[in-house]
Amino acid sequence: MSLRRTLVVLRHGRTAWNDAGRAQGHADIELDEIGHVQAREAAQVLALTAPTRIWCSDLARARQTAAPLAEATGVVPEVVPALREYDVGTRTGMTFDEFEAAFPDEYAAWLSGDESLTVPGAETTSDVRARIVPAMRACLDALGPGETGIVVTHGAALRVGVAGLLGWPDEMDESLAGMDNCCWLRLREHTRFGHLQLASYNERAPRMSGVLGH
Repeated sequence: MSLRRTLVVLRHGRTAWNDAGRAQGHADIELDEIGHVQAREAAQVLALTAPTRIWCSDLARARQTAAPLAEATGVVPEVVPALREYDVGTRTGMTFDEFEAAFPDEYAAWLSGDESLTVPGAETTSDVRARIVPAMRACLDALGPGETGIVVTHGAALRVGVAGLLGWPDEMDESLAGMDNCCWLRLREHTRFGHLQLASYNERAPRMSGVLGH
């Protein structure tokens, strides 16, 4: 029996704003009909990993994605606000085209990774890294030998958190492709050396191919 700990990181299901390409940030947008289907399908697969702990962001779309997992596993999700998505400030609800039109200088800085210029109220990647990496590390550390835990979080923030857990240089998080709605990755300890490895990325339930959102 393997004593490796495994952390599954699941992106929330689709929302209407995902479908429209609108920045959600800390807006408390709920799952749409497809998002609820995605969450149920993902839960049936992930229940087979027999998780001992489930954690989720406090935003509705993450909590609603975690709910079918709780039903399928009997594990009550633990709400962790530090697992939230980036706060995108005053560009909340905007598409990329609307962001560029309304804040051209800030948009250019965002594209180039320049954190010195942001829209009012927006978190930088450094801000997100400072809260989400310790939160995800605490989830991993809470697992016993051989246990699996599931973290339900958000697309942009999860890349930062995963890169941090893997010890990658800060700029490397952009090398991870965006996770599709209600898809997941697995971080698993190496059998001999104990360090974390990215064991899979953008996994999905077999029946989800027709219901994937943006």
